[in-house]
Amino acid sequence: MASVDRYFASSRNALHRQWSSPKIATRLIIGNAIFWCVTYSQVIIFYNISTGTCWYQSGAYGMFFSIFIAIEIGILPILLLFIFGLLTANNVHKTRQRIEPIGAAHGGQHIQGSTTSKKDTQLHKMLANQILVFIILNMPNPCYLVYRAFTVNTSKSVLRSTSEDFAGNMTYALMDLEFSLTFINFLISSKMFRKEFLQLIRIKILRQHPTLVATVRRDNNKNCQIK
Repeated sequence: MASVDRYFASSRNALHRQWSSPKIATRLIIGNAIFWCVTYSQVIIFYNISTGTCWYQSGAYGMFFSIFIAIEIGILPILLLFIFGLLTANNVHKTRQRIEPIGAAHGGQHIQGSTTSKKDTQLHKMLANQILVFIILNMPNPCYLVYRAFTVNTSKSVLRSTSEDFAGNMTYALMDLEFSLTFINFLISSKMFRKEFLQLIRIKILRQHPTLVATVRRDNNKNCQIK
């Protein structure tokens, strides 16, 4: 949803930008939670407990569920992130390349200007890096699940079964690693994030108060006052 929000927030269309709001985000989060709770209610019927392990039934449902998980966990999120990432990059590119009229004060000429703030640029960079990390670390799991779905009825040796289980566990470990790298990714990607994080440490942990900087105000009589 973050990539979708960045797409709407970076759009030049005012109606599209209205979709990037906390109110709509809250509704989508609630609706998303309800949708997936209903979708996964199937496990109540088609899952069995055997030797202390909860696992889906073999056969046709096993193949269906493996493909479903591969699409839901890996293929669909990666596809959506890739599509909206490209759309966001396209919006940012159009915004930077937009030609704005200056008017008579500049001889009626046009100059090339950028209306994208540094904050938005860094947010887009953070999102792009997050998408890249997500794709790299999440791609092995759907590949493994698709392979497992098509070989579920294949006779396998103990060594092969053990190797496949190990490979499957490693793909899930990579998915968990992706979530744990979010903070490090943001810390490396964004100067703004690093600055605010260090400021948070100084204020909340080290109890250091922000330094007040003296500002100079010049009145109409050209007298200077220090505030």
